[in-house]
Parts: sequence; C-alpha cells; structure tokens
Amino acid sequence: MSGELLLRERKTLIQERLKANGRVLAADLAAELSVSEDTIRRDLREMAAAGLCERVYGGALPLAPAAHSTLSERVAMAPERKAALARTAVGLIKSGMTVFLDAGSTNLAIAQLIEPDLPVTVVTNTPLIAVALMEKPSVDLILLGGPLNRAVGAAISARAQRDAELLRPDLCFLGTCGADAAAGLTAIYFEDAEFKRLVARQSRRLVVAVTNDKLGTAAAHGVVDIDDRATLLLEADAPAQHRTAFEAAGAEILMAGVAE
Repeated sequence: MSGELLLRERKTLIQERLKANGRVLAADLAAELSVSEDTIRRDLREMAAAGLCERVYGGALPLAPAAHSTLSERVAMAPERKAALARTAVGLIKSGMTVFLDAGSTNLAIAQLIEPDLPVTVVTNTPLIAVALMEKPSVDLILLGGPLNRAVGAAISARAQRDAELLRPDLCFLGTCGADAAAGLTAIYFEDAEFKRLVARQSRRLVVAVTNDKLGTAAAHGVVDIDDRATLLLEADAPAQHRTAFEAAGAEILMAGVAE
C-alpha cells in the first residue's frame, strides 16, 4: 500500500473523528494510527490549508460556519433560533445603558427587539443594525464610520477602531464566528478580530450569543479567551458538554428562554 494512500486514509479518518467528536488531538491520533505526532501535525497543517479544519494547540477543530456568506445572507439562516437567543439577550439591556452591538445576524435580531421607548444609547459599526434602530425614538444611536467591509457587513477599519477606543460600553454584544472553551472566541477575518478585541477590552460586560452550529468550532483569528469576563448565551438545546466546558473555563452561562 503506497504512502499516498495511507495519507489519504489518515486524513479521511481525521475528518471522521472531527465529525464524530467535534475535535481531534494529535497525540491521540498518533497513538491510534501508530505514527509520530509530527506526522499527524503535518497532516493537520495540510488539512487546515485545504480548508478542512482549523488548527488549534494540540490538535484541530471543525471550521467555524458561514465562512463565505455575507451578513445579509446569514440573516436568513435559522432565524427562529436567533430570535430565541435575542429574546433572552434583550432582557439584559436596561434603561440608561450604553450598549455596543457588534456585527452579527443574532445581534441584528437583538436590535429589532429593543423596545422603541427604552432610553438607551446603542453604538454599532453595522449599518443593518443601525437601520433596525432608526425609528426607535428613545434609542440614541451612534454609528461608527469608515470603509465598510462587505464580507463582515460592518466598519472594522483603523477609522472604526479609533472611534471605538473612545467608548466605554456598559454592555457589549460581541459577534463571533466560532466558540470553543479551549480556542476561545474566534473570527474569520484578521481585521474583524482586531476590532472585536478592542471593543471587548473597552466594555464593562461582554455577552456573546452563540448558535449551536458555532459551538466547538474555530476560525483563523483569535478574539478573546473564554473566561470569567464572558457571559455566553446559548440555545436551550445546546449540547451539555459545551456548557460544562465553558463553565469550567469560568464563563457565566445563560440559556435562551430562561430568565436571568
């Protein structure tokens, strides 16, 4: 049997393990396949380069979803699940707060549910979110400017980052592409990750609404670790192992449909 065939078989098995277990560890695969960890690490690097997984310390995770869709396209994906998260999330917004709504289809759903007579200041870098808030008379709306990144659906350039440095939001709803207890919150685009890190650092409380498809996945660029600064809002049917792992990392967990 040729080495190339063995390589293909290894990669097929790795993909099967990723699908079944949600992550793979190089040490475990090396022992199972009777090859060196260096061999497995090389396989994982090649698979990551081919867009089949995301390398993380010690192994690999499935890729974060929706890597090639725009914000407008993501709005149409699982809207009922995002609405359930949004109904719980909007209960965290209190009168007089300054709230930052980052780019994201679930965060757009949150904006749509903010009561028109709730006196709050909402800051966003996302035009679609700003449009959803335009006709709410008690909401003071601040839209960060600069060039629009069409893939993200928001302004994330150096201009937007300079504006964000002036903020001290009481509450930040951060968008994420992937969420894993070990890999943290991650983003597909480098500049988006930079922007998210900045806003997270400036905010008093960080809340991240995560749909099930993003759990246990990673994108290419790290945003923040999951620790005691983070509040994760999960779907009611989120797999228990993810909630347990997030809690072990120190994060506060809220479940959609469950009162705080």
